Amino acid sequence: MENKYRDLIHQTFDFPQEGFEVIEDELYFYNIPLMSIIKQYGTPLKITYLPKISSQIQKAKKIFNVAIAKADYKGKYTYCYCTKSSHFSFVLEEALKNDIHLETSSAFDIPIIRALYSIGKIEKDTFIVHNGYKRPQYLKYISELINEGFVNSLPVLDNKSELPQLEKLCKKKFKVGIRVATDEEPKFEFYTSRLGIRQADIIEYYNSHIKNSSKCELKMLHFFINTGIKDSTYYWTELTKCINVYCDLKGVCPTLDSLDIGGGFPIRASLGFNYDYGYMADEIIQKIKNVCEERGVDEPNIFTEFGSFTVGESGAALYSVVDIKKQNDNELWYMIDSSFITTLPDTWGIKQKFILLAINHWDREYQRVNLGGLTCDSDDYYNAESHLNQVYMPMLSERQKEPLYIGFFHTGAYQESLGGYGGIQHCLIPAPKHVIIDRDEEGGIITRLFAKEQSYKSMMKTLGY
Repeated sequence: MENKYRDLIHQTFDFPQEGFEVIEDELYFYNIPLMSIIKQYGTPLKITYLPKISSQIQKAKKIFNVAIAKADYKGKYTYCYCTKSSHFSFVLEEALKNDIHLETSSAFDIPIIRALYSIGKIEKDTFIVHNGYKRPQYLKYISELINEGFVNSLPVLDNKSELPQLEKLCKKKFKVGIRVATDEEPKFEFYTSRLGIRQADIIEYYNSHIKNSSKCELKMLHFFINTGIKDSTYYWTELTKCINVYCDLKGVCPTLDSLDIGGGFPIRASLGFNYDYGYMADEIIQKIKNVCEERGVDEPNIFTEFGSFTVGESGAALYSVVDIKKQNDNELWYMIDSSFITTLPDTWGIKQKFILLAINHWDREYQRVNLGGLTCDSDDYYNAESHLNQVYMPMLSERQKEPLYIGFFHTGAYQESLGGYGGIQHCLIPAPKHVIIDRDEEGGIITRLFAKEQSYKSMMKTLGY
């Protein structure tokens, strides 16, 4: 067996694969020479590859529409992007090139909706599905959209107190949805989700509060499983229960015509990832069709809210190894020029896995290492406990001229917002540069610096100095 880093990856995974290949000892990401990007911008560095956002959307739209055609399903499919995964303007503008709709989760999402409308990225008939627990400001903003003619601004009721407030604020008739409170997986510390309205209460609530309302009509039932869309007994059981709730509700509510199955398509967190998206879409559509046929109910329009799936695989975080520390006979540390806690908070917060690869030195021998961040926190590390398996990297020597660069890939969802982008982070480690990568009409690479590395001046201002 060969013991070069290149051989390790080829022997362990099916490699090269979509998005990753090695040319002359260096890693390419979606055919982008990462060493060229590093030489131009330096590290630490966040990158976003915009074309991947569009390709993910088109992939999901295709597989659901194919599934609908195969099943002779009568409802339509609508793709929504949930903005909380990444609120950046370049993400929303790229996603909206693909004839999609949006989902919001808090009051401050609404100014983003207004900004997108002002520049012609969305129209007043774009579906805006409003999820989340709605405090007064959120309800006020939603009602303002409705009053201004956003005809598909659709608040999904998360609790029973939201509707009376909306009825007072809205001057026009409006559509609503109801979120079903689903049962959580057995391993959870609680049995039923805190989000939504109890399944047993939904029919009575509709009859007593919505059925005879002069202001609103019920159009959507919303369903979301926290663990995502998995081929598991738990997922299919909860989906079936939700479809039956829809059928029960449809029996008393003729205006109901849409089922929102939420998000949860997974992204690749490992080069060994294996998930049959087409199969899952086929099974979901067929399951909904079968239950509706058994119950004698028209098949609903299907909405999804894909966030991580939309933007996750477009992102990467690139670092330099700045030091090697041998702390005992068994543990070797590669120290990076940033912090995992601040730049990839999910790696320590929920032990999220990301694809980790060396960017250069693929022809060197490899060794097992721990990766350490710059903060003084003992949790600022990434090793076998965090990764899917042991972490191996090319061997380094003090005499080498070129540093080792490493990359974490498919990091495009949630990391900036969870890390407090632009604010104060642990040990005042600055947010890294952020570079956006696109293609021109001929397929050439276009890069632009979206944000410089965070400065001490911005931190001092935030801290009141």
